[in-house]
Amino acid sequence: MPRMTVNNRPVEFDLDPEMPLLYALREAANLTGTKSCGGGDCVGACMVLVDGTALRSCRITIAEAEGRFITTIEGLARDRSHPVQQALVAEQAIQCGYCTPGIVMAAAGLLSRNRAPSREEIEGAITNLCRCGVYPRLVRAIERAGRVMQRGESISAAPAPGISAEDAALSVPALRRTRTQAGE
Repeated sequence: MPRMTVNNRPVEFDLDPEMPLLYALREAANLTGTKSCGGGDCVGACMVLVDGTALRSCRITIAEAEGRFITTIEGLARDRSHPVQQALVAEQAIQCGYCTPGIVMAAAGLLSRNRAPSREEIEGAITNLCRCGVYPRLVRAIERAGRVMQRGESISAAPAPGISAEDAALSVPALRRTRTQAGE
């Protein structure tokens, strides 16, 4: 049974060792922020950090991940405080959101190695496909996140999640509890 550390927690998967890490994370660990990219036609939505390096989780098996440190979008910064997350919001470099977790992870991996990448280095490292076409803003956001990481700038763009399920249910009718669910 492959063992690894996922988001700073030890995990042991009782699954086929040849299963792609993507499916172990999504289906067994319920870490659904890592998106499925289409069965081998990888567009980068499945990107995670493996020992600090951005890798496509659909292309690595859980056997290959054994003993390694895996960070998913959920483990990067739950309160959305990571500079990449903040900069993407500040630069309006998010559209539909499907590709966003993979882009965030690829950018975080790049900036962990190089906090002042050139435009060419950013374009070389962020090979994720974004059908909404946020690329010009994306480059600016990654440059800005690098400046934040160097303490040359600060951002307070994205609010912390903080909304409870009960509060969400007040404004989203589909989430309201019925009388039978409430025990009435």
